[in-house]
Amino acid sequence: MIIYKDIVTGDEMISDAYSMTLVNDVVYEVDCKMITVRKGTDVDIGANASTEEAAEELEDGQEVVNDVIHSFRLTQTGFDRDAYLVYLRGYMAEVTKKLTEKGASTEEVETFKSRAKEFAGSNFTKKEFRKWDFYVGESMSVDGMVVLLNFRPDNETRYMVFWKHGLEEVKV
Repeated sequence: MIIYKDIVTGDEMISDAYSMTLVNDVVYEVDCKMITVRKGTDVDIGANASTEEAAEELEDGQEVVNDVIHSFRLTQTGFDRDAYLVYLRGYMAEVTKKLTEKGASTEEVETFKSRAKEFAGSNFTKKEFRKWDFYVGESMSVDGMVVLLNFRPDNETRYMVFWKHGLEEVKV
């Protein structure tokens, strides 16, 4: 299995256990779904309800969560459009620095910059911006990658967006 970690914070962001679609060689899109999980721990003390007393009904202790958000302990954060674009410029500069440190070619770095700019330009217009939700990794650092959540055009299927060049692969 491959875990993809944020190159800035080291937070685990996604794994190859999920179907990842590379879009324009700049972002991975990952479809996600709502799942039911148990909250807390199960405790079975082996007691039976008395035949003289009605059994006490307990809450089922379940909640419905997004599978990716739950699995990678992502936390929702908020941005207005201007603040997000300021964050994104800083994050892209940090990713560019990391690519250069790793020995990426000038052409690769320039391709990343132009495609990231294209993606941001088409998805973060004033009209489109309000459709996105934002999530940070477990460290809750906004210096690292902010993962994006949106709905597909069917308005039912959720998907998350991860910056390809902001991830490093770790085999486990």
